[in-house]
Amino acid sequence: MDPFDAGAGGILRQPKAVWATAGASVVAFMGIGLVDPILPSIAKGLDASAGQVSLLFTSYFLITALAMLVTGFVSSRIGGRKTLLLGLAFVVVFAGLAGTSDTVGQLVGYRAGWGLGNALFVSTALAVIVGAAAGGSAAAILLYESALGLGMACGPLLGALLGDASWRYPFFGTAFLMAIGFLCITVFLKEQPRPARKTSLLDPIRALGHGGLASAAASAFFYNYTFFTVLAFTPFVLNMTPYKSGAVFFAWGVLLAVFSVLVAPRMQKRFGSLKVLGGSLVLLAADVLVLGYGNHTTAIVCTILSGAFIGVNNTVYTELALGVSDAPRPVASAGYNFVRWFAAAAAPYFAPKIEEWTDIHIPFVVAAVTAVLGAVVVLVRRRALTHQAEELETGHATEDSVTVFAN
Repeated sequence: MDPFDAGAGGILRQPKAVWATAGASVVAFMGIGLVDPILPSIAKGLDASAGQVSLLFTSYFLITALAMLVTGFVSSRIGGRKTLLLGLAFVVVFAGLAGTSDTVGQLVGYRAGWGLGNALFVSTALAVIVGAAAGGSAAAILLYESALGLGMACGPLLGALLGDASWRYPFFGTAFLMAIGFLCITVFLKEQPRPARKTSLLDPIRALGHGGLASAAASAFFYNYTFFTVLAFTPFVLNMTPYKSGAVFFAWGVLLAVFSVLVAPRMQKRFGSLKVLGGSLVLLAADVLVLGYGNHTTAIVCTILSGAFIGVNNTVYTELALGVSDAPRPVASAGYNFVRWFAAAAAPYFAPKIEEWTDIHIPFVVAAVTAVLGAVVVLVRRRALTHQAEELETGHATEDSVTVFAN
């Protein structure tokens, strides 16, 4: 069945519950890049340094990483619908409070609460969409991937449009949109069946005892350091107005979405997952290195171009990590994400520090090195990952391709 088919079960013929959850997912993913164009404005408005403002990402993703041990525990006990609503409620409250902040410390703290809410919501949304979808999982997953890409692209754009008037408005705007999502899910989504087995807090840690899953997580850890150096540190290097910065990261997000949903699967089918991942990581390293040493125009081009490599990497990593372990997929996914999100927390903190200790080029050198290290892990541990890579190339693991990124 063609998932784009407008007939029954196609992507355009889904229940209202699916559209409500997918719409809220777009806003949830927008929250990741929302602050990108307004980081310099926040620093100016709160009289804070680049390092202090970058902690907005650090607190957000540190809590997200730790929440990976909690989300399965919660959803397996209270159900998917209540977990979604709980996550949305956290985002509404903490995003709204973020807009009222008088100090950068308050903003970082509220952003951490926002990260907890987003983790609860995003880690549950895909399972809910698939469970409520008509006509099987293919159209539902494509819809979710589209929501992910659209959110990543539109987050910086919304941040720029609202942030041009005041850095506070994007936070209020997110709270408002998530409140609408809360109401839609309350009205349209019925409770989903609970898992037969309840997840413990330590299950994701135990899953990492599997060599293949641990290898995927270690490689993704290095890659995510590179990814979030681009996302969190580059806006200070570009030093543009919110509108211009938002346009750059919107173009970046469009490339990310297109390469994630359309290009990566075709490349995997032709060249194989491990070759695509290793090559994309090396190309990302080269791109980041040129970004760090090029002139302003070159930096803009390389920032946008990095979205293509990041889109490919996201797709391959998410699919690769899923079936490599014999643990239940939600548990394996939680363990994998527990590891990799720590890098997303570390990069925004260390990149400005490294600049203070050295110069503005070295954070990008470090980011290039971590991308290469991710490729080295894939090369060295290819035997542990080969079985899953072969399954991906024959299409056996496709239906859960976005679970890992979601979690």
